Amino acid sequence: MYNLLKGKRGIIFGALDENSIAWKVALKAHEEGATFVLSNAPVALRFGKINELAAITGSEVIMADATSLEDLDNLVTKSVEILGGKLDFVLHSIGMSLNVRKGKDYPEINYEFYQKTLDISAGSFHKVLQTCRKHDALNEWASVVALTYIAAQRAFPGYNDMADAKALLESIARSFGYYYGFEKKVRINTISQSPTYTTAGSGVKGFDGFFTYADKISPLGNASSTDCANFVVAMFSDLTRMVTMQNLYHDGGFSTTGVSQQLMDGLKEE
Repeated sequence: MYNLLKGKRGIIFGALDENSIAWKVALKAHEEGATFVLSNAPVALRFGKINELAAITGSEVIMADATSLEDLDNLVTKSVEILGGKLDFVLHSIGMSLNVRKGKDYPEINYEFYQKTLDISAGSFHKVLQTCRKHDALNEWASVVALTYIAAQRAFPGYNDMADAKALLESIARSFGYYYGFEKKVRINTISQSPTYTTAGSGVKGFDGFFTYADKISPLGNASSTDCANFVVAMFSDLTRMVTMQNLYHDGGFSTTGVSQQLMDGLKEE
């Protein structure tokens, strides 16, 4: 423990169970001295363990549909009230695709599902930022982080319309980061994490292949969810206060490695 977040307040979106990156971030932020509110969609109460996490970290839970401006208004205003002041950090760890859940391949996606994918997985990020700005809920030098994936830049069969959503998510971070940076010195970044065995990630067709391939390509291997939590906390801290509008790869070197000898050896013909 380094007390990196001592005295800092925030909101953590998306913790479902112990496999969630957001869950690991909450544990690490608590360890580093932060206080925060946990939030997820109401359905998470039925399928997740968010109340267990709240008990461990001494946090309150405010359920909110992150696509609903009304819910977000309530969440942000109550969080500031509960925590006793403006926020210093926000984690956006939200993503869902009905096309993935229904097994529809990218060329044949359902467009109503597609709009929901974009709204839930990316539009919600803009809505969170807009709501925080409207209520002047973020302190100067606050840090906002959203989790993304390299499918925003490269084609990954099976990742489906989530790739489009992640590309939009990263664009929102850049565009909103420009305005919020000039106005309040708020920094907004995305972290492009290695394939990780979360509830959401494991639902992507061919995920086991993604995971193994990335692990063989990456010089350091895949970054774990705990490693990601450490990085997110570093981004929340004052040590990274001049970093904004960036998409930061946290992937063991996967994003800048062409091919590894390990993978080549496995592909050699007998």
